[in-house]
Amino acid sequence: MKIRKNDTVLVIAGKDKGKKGKVRKAIPRDHKVIVEGVNMIKRHSRARGVARQAGIIELEAPIHVSNVMLICGKCNKPTRVGYRFLDDGRKVRICRSCDEVID
Repeated sequence: MKIRKNDTVLVIAGKDKGKKGKVRKAIPRDHKVIVEGVNMIKRHSRARGVARQAGIIELEAPIHVSNVMLICGKCNKPTRVGYRFLDDGRKVRICRSCDEVID
């Protein structure tokens, strides 16, 4: 999966199309990511002692990785991600638009 935690992404499909956010959590097994402020859902929760408040809580639901695009730090545009091997043997992600190293 080419999107990782702490990447800034743009939502390109779904009800939150056009929103930007930071990836809070990546779930590679399911090909999903959780993005701050995107795909908000409401959950009804029951009070569990002192620890949890009862009521309706809003939280982010996972969104499929195919519905987001990475925003390059250099060119500041949504871009596709490629891979390249550096001279020292490391495999790094690159921006397909400006050909810069993302990692």
